[in-house]
Amino acid sequence: MRLPRDTSGRDLVKALARLGYEVTNRTGSHFRITTQRRGEHHITVPAHDPINVGTLSAILRDVAQHVGLTRDKLLRELFE
Repeated sequence: MRLPRDTSGRDLVKALARLGYEVTNRTGSHFRITTQRRGEHHITVPAHDPINVGTLSAILRDVAQHVGLTRDKLLRELFE
């Protein structure tokens, strides 16, 4: 599946909430989100609209590795 090109930081935070991530801090133009599932995991998400494709790819790769899914399965779960 192809990465969505128009995803904002807020949209990504809402999508990741389905996996148990919640906002733990907001500083300037960035969200700090954390999950306790499968161990504690922190991610920093820029509050930009849209998020740079490379940044989005790196965030999703990190999340996929933590939750034990392939990137394609993670994309389907979050954006379909």
